Amino acid sequence: QDHLMESGGGSVRDGGSLKLSCKASGGVTFATHCMAWFRQVPGKEFEGVAAINWFDTTTYIDDVKGRFTISSDNAKNELYLEMKSLRPEDTGMYYCATYRPARMVGDRCNTWSSYRTWGGGTQVTVSS
Repeated sequence: QDHLMESGGGSVRDGGSLKLSCKASGGVTFATHCMAWFRQVPGKEFEGVAAINWFDTTTYIDDVKGRFTISSDNAKNELYLEMKSLRPEDTGMYYCATYRPARMVGDRCNTWSSYRTWGGGTQVTVSS
């Protein structure tokens, strides 16, 4: 059974930084699975933030481009989200997610509705 567990959330001031981690286990391997970070910001829809595929091709939503970096350590089976220049509007619960696509060719893993397995989330709070 696929399992994801996030860590690294916390409270920072406007402009601060945090690095989230996600430990994957069970059948999840980064060589065959799409990996992504999602967030639930109060008052906004649940949204995909960043995705990475097996070639380390990354995708970001416009709001976080240049501030967030998604990466992975295949040997540790860990996914990361390094967040810099954090803003109060980044406050929310952040989730790691994964799915295994039926076809890998040309897939950037940025079809947010395809994700099926989720971690329990980690809270990020940015104060002004």
